Amino acid sequence: MRPRGYFVPRNFSLSRREYETGMCGIIGIVGKSPVTNRIIESLKRLEYRGYDSAGIAVQADRKLDRRRAQGKIRALEAVLAASPLTATVGIGHTRWATHGVPSERNAHPQRGGRVSLVHNGIIENFAELKAELQKAGRVFESETDTEVIAQLIDSYLDAGQAPLAAFKSALDRLTGAYALAVLVEGHENVIMGARKGSPLVVGTGDGEMFLGSDALAVGPFTNKVTYLEEGDYVAIDHDRAEIYDQSGVPVDRPMKIVSASAALVEKGNFRHFMEKEIHDQPEGCQHTISAYVDAISARTAMPGDIDFAALERIQIVACGTSYIAGLIGKYLIEQLADLPVDIEIASEFRYREPALRAGSLAIAMSQSGETADTLAALRLCQAKGLRTAAVVNAQESTMAREVDVVWPIHCGPEIGVASTKAFTAQVSVLTALAVAAARARGRIDAAEEQRLVRVLLEAPRLIAESIGLEDAVRAVAVDIAKARDVLYLGRGTMSAMALEGALKLKEISYIHAEGYAAGELKHGPIALVDEDTPIIILAPYDSYFEKSASNMSEVMARGGQVVFITDPEGAKHAPAGAKVVMTAPASDPLISALVMSAPIQLLAYHVAVLKGADVDQPRNLAKSVTVE
Repeated sequence: MRPRGYFVPRNFSLSRREYETGMCGIIGIVGKSPVTNRIIESLKRLEYRGYDSAGIAVQADRKLDRRRAQGKIRALEAVLAASPLTATVGIGHTRWATHGVPSERNAHPQRGGRVSLVHNGIIENFAELKAELQKAGRVFESETDTEVIAQLIDSYLDAGQAPLAAFKSALDRLTGAYALAVLVEGHENVIMGARKGSPLVVGTGDGEMFLGSDALAVGPFTNKVTYLEEGDYVAIDHDRAEIYDQSGVPVDRPMKIVSASAALVEKGNFRHFMEKEIHDQPEGCQHTISAYVDAISARTAMPGDIDFAALERIQIVACGTSYIAGLIGKYLIEQLADLPVDIEIASEFRYREPALRAGSLAIAMSQSGETADTLAALRLCQAKGLRTAAVVNAQESTMAREVDVVWPIHCGPEIGVASTKAFTAQVSVLTALAVAAARARGRIDAAEEQRLVRVLLEAPRLIAESIGLEDAVRAVAVDIAKARDVLYLGRGTMSAMALEGALKLKEISYIHAEGYAAGELKHGPIALVDEDTPIIILAPYDSYFEKSASNMSEVMARGGQVVFITDPEGAKHAPAGAKVVMTAPASDPLISALVMSAPIQLLAYHVAVLKGADVDQPRNLAKSVTVE
């Protein structure tokens, strides 16, 4: 049963498991009355995000105390019934395990000395920070990256810094994505918070203040919400929130009134669901990746009993954006694992009598798990004796029920018809699969597997940085919105991203767009190049870069107006003459498609907004295509 007030646009279907998967929840209250029951109430509203443990920490009489439990919130309630907490200041959390198995010991809040905190996200450099702190004599009780943050803040307190200064010093040392709510023993009536790559909001009440992972968390207590921006940190007390930007400068952020009925799936500080879902991707990918790798050992952990070493080939069937995600998977799996991969549009596959053999694995990819053509293609593979797997968001969908192995993407509900965070979540799953298959087939050793996993764990942070290109993208969109035709070019995984960029643009802005492998330019598409046709070239500085730069020169020689999306090294070597050069963060080729996703999604979005299109519900399209 959907929670009361759950807003779902027309043509949108959402299974229970879809809204139960998502990101973990945070609530913090500086209140006038006891907070324990109120924190529990808020955590229950966040259960839809998915979690494996829950906990509360409070401050009373200048002392911190906490209660934690593995499992559902009712287990935490049982702990609190046996050992109550009474205080007017506290924090709470529902955890989805990233570092360390689900257990009470690894549950949040985590503690280090005088500091107790809750955390959404992944700290990439936790191992080196932990080693440094252990060398200084600090003892750790959990496996989590979160405890490292608490211990680090406490170490700065030991050095004589005030709580807010110690918090900022610790933030400056962290690499990764996070949302934090922090208590410091002895400093009552204050909670500190910060966000980078994971959302955090401030709620304003009557003599009370709140922190939450979204408007829903603070919804039972106030409808006055302030959305922190990327890199912000904050200290709240009974009456106010002191907000600072990443450089430590005090800033004002606008307060919004959020209706209770819109809070469960709400647009937050964004104009459309699609824009919000683009910005959700750092946290969404973190949630997805953590399900498929062990961040502590830096090893892959694909569920199911697929023997990749014994496979002869993989057959991927999908439609639309899922098909393009599958193309990226093909590149990575074949390159890393030397395992042949066929990828086909499901609607063609099911009718052409494909040659299939046992010994292959068929992977169906679908956000909804109900796409009619993909489901029919999957059943054809089953009839031919293939083992089957599904990469889906809806874990109780027909597709998920019928396959041998389910690989959920865990990105939470996606409301916008044009897929964004589901696409990057699908690519994240296939990237982890490529690394796991490479290790199982002996194509990489344990050390290389660890390196690649660490690269994959960088993706949430780098996606957040690429979203930072939005102002530049918005400026480019002004000219793109005037075009009748647009070409996207790329090589390697960027050729698939060119298809994705073109698909996004055409489906929400209604501008004709085509994506091509850049090497195909001379074989036809170059005839379309003129001064009125924008050419968007995706070219990180990789083994393809020189060829892509050559294609750029060919286009410009014929009057083409080039938007060159690259990385810092690529920007240094780009041929002169591009109308715009946008510089995304540098990334390993393993995750370059993930990092490049946000700019092309944002470009389509801002063009559609300028044209006045219905971004979340584009004409003639539905979220889930359940008919042929």
